[in-house]
This record gives sequence, structure tokens and C-alpha cells, in this order.
Amino acid sequence: MVGRTVRTMLAGLVVLAAFSLAPTASAKAADVIKEGSCSDSSDWKLKLKTEDTGIEVEFEVDSNVNGQTWKVKIFENGERIFNKNRTTKAPSGSFEVKITADDRPGVDHFRGRAKNPDTGELCVGKAHI
Repeated sequence: MVGRTVRTMLAGLVVLAAFSLAPTASAKAADVIKEGSCSDSSDWKLKLKTEDTGIEVEFEVDSNVNGQTWKVKIFENGERIFNKNRTTKAPSGSFEVKITADDRPGVDHFRGRAKNPDTGELCVGKAHI
């Protein structure tokens, strides 16, 4: 009887050890969506979504004015990962940047920044996943 109990306990320990050594899934949260106002009348939206290839980042600015050029930068953990101009388009007078960023270990902090050089309006959105 003691032999069977010891074998059962050892079998249980082997199973526990196997589970503890198995790779674990990333502990990233579900999709994140943050929205806010810019320094004038425009609005921004920053969306983060974990994908197999990394983190899908969408940064949108809606000024309700077509044809405006904005200088757009996106940062991941303080490192610039996007730096280009975007122009608002009809029908909504908005633009959207969609990129895939690296999914680094731990929490990833993102900041989207857009500045309209003609009006001086500034949009800054922050989110983490």
C-alpha cells in the first residue's frame, strides 16, 4: 500500500513538473483603445491589439478638415518606431496610421504624437498593453 502511495505521489510530481516547464502564453491584455482631445478641436484614438506577428498599433486623428498635413510619430517604450507625414482625407477629415510593432517581454508602452505645423495643434495619445 505504501509503495502505491509513493508511486502515485511521484507520478503527480512528474505531471506538475511537466506543466511548470511548459511554455506559457504571453500575459498581454485584450485589445486596448484610448481616445482623447487634442490641443484645439481635433480628437485622437490609439488602438493596440496583440497579434501573432507583434502588436498592431493604430493611431488616428480626426480634425474634420480635409487636406491638412500632420507630422506623426509613434513611440514604443520611448523608442521612435514611426515618423512620417499624414494628410487628412474625405469624407471625415481624418487620417490613420497602422503599423505592427515588436511584442517585447512585459508591458509595452505606446505614445502617438501628431502635430499640425500650420495650426500648431498637437495630439498626444498614450496606451499600454
